[in-house]
Amino acid sequence: MPATAAPERPQGERMRVLRQFELVEMVKAYDPSADEALINKAYVYAMKMHGSQLRASGDPYFAHPIQVAGILTDYRLDTATIVTALLHDVVEDTSATRDDIASLFGEEVAGLVEGVTKLSRLELQAEHTRQAENLRKFILAISRDVRVLLVKLADRLHNMRTLQYVKPEKRERISRETLEVYAPLGRSIGIHSIALELEELAFEHLNPIAHNAIKRRLDALKQEQGSALEDVAQEVQDVLADKGVDAEVIGRQKTPYSIWRKLQRKSVGFSTLSDIYAFRVLVESEDDCYRALGVIHRAWRMVPDRFKDFISTPKSNNYRSLHTTLIGKGGVRIEIQIRTREMDRIAEDGVAAHWRYKNKSYGFDREAMERSGGRDPLDNLRRLVQVIETGEGGDDWVEHAKLEMFLDQVFVFTPKGQLITLPRGAMPLDFAYAVHTEVGETAVGVKINGELKPMRTQLINGDVVEIIRGTKPEVPVDWRSLTVTGRARSSIRRTIRSSERDEFQKLGKTTLEQTLSRAGKKLADLALKPVLETLSIETEEALFEAIGRGQVQATRVVEILFPALKGQVKPAHDRRRIEESEASLYVRGSGLTPGISIHFGHCCSPLPGDRIVGILEPEKGLTVHTIDCGRLVEFSDDDSLWQDLQWTPRAEMNATAASRLKATIRNAPGVLGQVATQIGEAGGNILNLVMTHRQQDFFDVEIDVEVRDARHATTLMAALRANAFVDSVERVRG
Repeated sequence: MPATAAPERPQGERMRVLRQFELVEMVKAYDPSADEALINKAYVYAMKMHGSQLRASGDPYFAHPIQVAGILTDYRLDTATIVTALLHDVVEDTSATRDDIASLFGEEVAGLVEGVTKLSRLELQAEHTRQAENLRKFILAISRDVRVLLVKLADRLHNMRTLQYVKPEKRERISRETLEVYAPLGRSIGIHSIALELEELAFEHLNPIAHNAIKRRLDALKQEQGSALEDVAQEVQDVLADKGVDAEVIGRQKTPYSIWRKLQRKSVGFSTLSDIYAFRVLVESEDDCYRALGVIHRAWRMVPDRFKDFISTPKSNNYRSLHTTLIGKGGVRIEIQIRTREMDRIAEDGVAAHWRYKNKSYGFDREAMERSGGRDPLDNLRRLVQVIETGEGGDDWVEHAKLEMFLDQVFVFTPKGQLITLPRGAMPLDFAYAVHTEVGETAVGVKINGELKPMRTQLINGDVVEIIRGTKPEVPVDWRSLTVTGRARSSIRRTIRSSERDEFQKLGKTTLEQTLSRAGKKLADLALKPVLETLSIETEEALFEAIGRGQVQATRVVEILFPALKGQVKPAHDRRRIEESEASLYVRGSGLTPGISIHFGHCCSPLPGDRIVGILEPEKGLTVHTIDCGRLVEFSDDDSLWQDLQWTPRAEMNATAASRLKATIRNAPGVLGQVATQIGEAGGNILNLVMTHRQQDFFDVEIDVEVRDARHATTLMAALRANAFVDSVERVRG
């Protein structure tokens, strides 16, 4: 959607800049020991270095870092963080260097500023590559010190608050990046208040029509139900007080963006939403949380499956609360959150809530966080680092990182009781890779709560998951569709790429050996250095891979080594037997793929027993066709692409393949059941059945059947033809 137009600021009007003494007083209010001199020095240095620079709004640029520092005082952060906020743009936008910052403000501040600074020197690279590299550097920096992220979030928040002065196309890009990267990063360390505002500001710019429409509906609803909501809050508070529970009950309204996400996720209309309003019950102690829950559940009926205990099992961003949904007057659902005031502060401020005095110094109190049941706030960020480290560069990891940052979660357990936190919608492979990469690579099946389940099963809270492992790593290509986490997808992609290289190298080497043998030569007796130099290829492995991918023809290699043989090396007329180690590439079944560098032609669906030939297609590998496939005419002019093949005895004996049969059957009760029974009695396994055409007397049906080979398929067809109700049956090619 187009971005909103930028409003014009009245001429001469300027944003009020937080004055030096005001900033110092704001910091000293919560940290009397703050280094006042260092803050004053950073304030003056930022103003001096940014000088006459202006923002898009026309305000002096130095107003921006000062406002960022002011935002961070709301979260009571330490002196080094406030100073970093004041200096966060000087290395990027002025002549100041990291060494300058280190000499003037110390190594701690210099390291934090470096973590926040963008890599502006990458301007010669493509825009999307530069953004990916900036984000990679940023995540690695914040994994070492969370204060980098706190400064960056405040920086982004102030930029979003003044985004209306930026050009529309840039406004849209920044808003999308905010929604996809920075808001989820904020949630990952529990700073709900900043994440919420970032989401709302980005949504308002990206989809102003939807934002305004939802806001109008919310305003109208508030006018209609405002007094009723106050009555509910008072009633809950009175019921609790009557039972001796001292509590404060606060009503709240969902934000337009959170409503929009729910409308999109559930594909419902605004009028069907039942939890636009929620009530927060704040009590003094953890025991009071459970006492309040008991009182509330006795006073109102609860909605089954809508109770969640995030106190005994906190979210990975340290969020703790009890959630329940009640049936109120008139059948209206009421969402209730019960927590202590300390939990509420952590829910709003996240990791920033743990900055306080300890041993006469001010800083992050990890012990207090752990005593309150919290986890290391960097755990989520370290998962992103794992995604970066297991990826292979490019933009792929950016998408995986975005997946990793969305925190709708499920909590599942290993058989030994270890808690594993995963995104909602996660499947067993996500669990396996979360436990260990090696577990994911050797996974072949899963037991959920003691029962064998398909690998596509979505996990739910409380599941006990046991991964069944094979003896060696084996990752089918289509397993990427059975994962949602960035770590799992990144690892699978890396493994597939590695396997792909190995297979293409093997195929290329075999093809070159075969071509050389036709010229009376052996690869083991030759040095390939002249070929590598001529073709500008670095290694023999890279040469074999290029041949396997069809990028370099094996005949070209022979001609470079032996110029006198140019035009004399002909394709083989003897059949090349696939090695026994390759036989597994010819085993197919439901949900399995034949391999990465060797594929079966969908045009002819070869089965063990069929006469076959291989075509070496560029970037695809070797495609297996039946000898009578109609597509072969496309390759008739290039003999170098052809490879004669035959099935190995192992493949013919052990292979399982899919054959499609098309049958015309008389329309009568029980006939389809008879056909299925006959296929089963003949040793076939039905994978899929589709009725393609139905008339009063006859109907056509296509049946995908798992068979051993072409002879088995022929036997099945003969058995079906013996049925008086089957008019015809034939094997479908392609």
